[in-house]
Amino acid sequence: MRWITREKAKVDRIACPWLISKFIDKNAEFLFVPKDQVMSIAKETGAIPFDTPGAELHHFVDNGYEYVSFDAIIKKYNLTDRALLDLAKIVRTADSTPHDAVAEGAGLEAAALGFREIAKDDYENMRLQFPLYDALYAYCKKNIKDGEQLEHSR
Repeated sequence: MRWITREKAKVDRIACPWLISKFIDKNAEFLFVPKDQVMSIAKETGAIPFDTPGAELHHFVDNGYEYVSFDAIIKKYNLTDRALLDLAKIVRTADSTPHDAVAEGAGLEAAALGFREIAKDDYENMRLQFPLYDALYAYCKKNIKDGEQLEHSR
């Protein structure tokens, strides 16, 4: 499957490819294009757009609560892994301003901004950041095993 999003990725646009590659499509191909071209190139190529205005897999509000594209993908593909749902809280905190922000989100946002600065392009950014998401997912799994919960930062 081909997936497409906006270029110059930070948090959600790297977290989503990690999620897709690990849990939905191990052979996924990702395209990063200018914001104003995402939907037209998606239509031309048949790529699935995400984290861009007008896409099904984008930020959404449910009962007054903002969710990010990572959440939209989890919801669409019915992913129920508890550690993944905890990781979604971290991604959501790093990419938006939820009322129940978790402390880990600030670290993820800082790391994502730093990786974007040192990566030569979005593909290198993915390559550099995927191990970070692997580690955060392992952290969430360990917390569940140990009976711990993510702590709210506000």
